[in-house]
Amino acid sequence: MVEQEPAGRRPVEQREFGRLLQGLASEMNQLGHDFAAASGLHATDVQALLAVLRAPDPPGLTPGGLRAQLGLTSGAVTAVLDRLERAGHVHRTRDEHDRRQVHVHYHPDAARIAGEWFAPVADRTDRVRAEFTPEQVATVVRFLTRMTEELAGLREHRRAEPS
Repeated sequence: MVEQEPAGRRPVEQREFGRLLQGLASEMNQLGHDFAAASGLHATDVQALLAVLRAPDPPGLTPGGLRAQLGLTSGAVTAVLDRLERAGHVHRTRDEHDRRQVHVHYHPDAARIAGEWFAPVADRTDRVRAEFTPEQVATVVRFLTRMTEELAGLREHRRAEPS
């Protein structure tokens, strides 16, 4: 069921909607770049940190899983993890049942540092969310979930295609 725009408001045109999504993505990307610069990291390192943070812990994310998510080579993943480990953001452990398997975990101090940096983002998110009814927020959550799923599927499809 498609919800109608409230009375007195014009529907958002498709191009405008796309520009709004691009603007949101760009601002979030810039915040990530700023965090990377302030932390002495590369932008790819921040993407790796986010992937590690989203992974279930335990077991943590494997370097192969990180490679697949970020579309990097094995060597690039090793370089990213080496930088993140030296900076104290992650640590690697060996699987207790299969010592060949390595898992990457987010270091609790790194979570605190990122939390402090991104707390103003969370505050602004809360402030904006408070402007909407729970039903409207549920619709936004559903939209963002579906967009993320669709874009992840597109990314995976394109990466699976032969070059």
